[in-house]
Amino acid sequence: MVKQMIVLGITGPTGAGKTTLLKEVEKLGGAVIDCDVVYHDLLERDSALQHSLEKTFGPLRDVSGAIDRKKLGTIVFGDPEKLRQLNIIAQTATVRRTQELLEGYRRKGIALAAIDAIALLESPLAKLCDVTLAVVAPAEIRVKRIMDREGITEEYAWLRVKAQKSDEYFVKGCDRTLVNDCDQVEEFALQAKALVESILQEHIQ
Repeated sequence: MVKQMIVLGITGPTGAGKTTLLKEVEKLGGAVIDCDVVYHDLLERDSALQHSLEKTFGPLRDVSGAIDRKKLGTIVFGDPEKLRQLNIIAQTATVRRTQELLEGYRRKGIALAAIDAIALLESPLAKLCDVTLAVVAPAEIRVKRIMDREGITEEYAWLRVKAQKSDEYFVKGCDRTLVNDCDQVEEFALQAKALVESILQEHIQ
């Protein structure tokens, strides 16, 4: 019997293999919370978040009445203080909604949930997790994956990779690490499944 719902915090740089790991969580019956999806959903329908953003940054609606994400991005781009304000507002709303989702999963008796957040370690989301897990991979491999996935040039893929935090940052900040240097997705999926199962086993009484 599982003592409680186990919450995994998944983080790591783009192209490392987080999506594959999260698919294995779902195959094991777990629930997955993608914090980017949560935030964008809130941006569309949460009036409290919309009000907070417009109170801070001024009118942001497009012709349809929705928050104009491009306009918001233009306002905060190159302004560290405004970006800091946006991050605080976004994190507060995302953490609140994530807590609500986790509570709903607990009531349903789900034994495993995973929070997927690139900024997990810098946010209060980490405190919601029983175990934090870094998914990392060699930079050259990540560049190739990003190029294949998004159809961008090698130069632009390297810019994406270099703009993110180092593997060391994620490894030092997390409880567990999964290194994805596999040639085949299927091979990494097996490793990911084994690690998640071992974490679950540790929490079974």
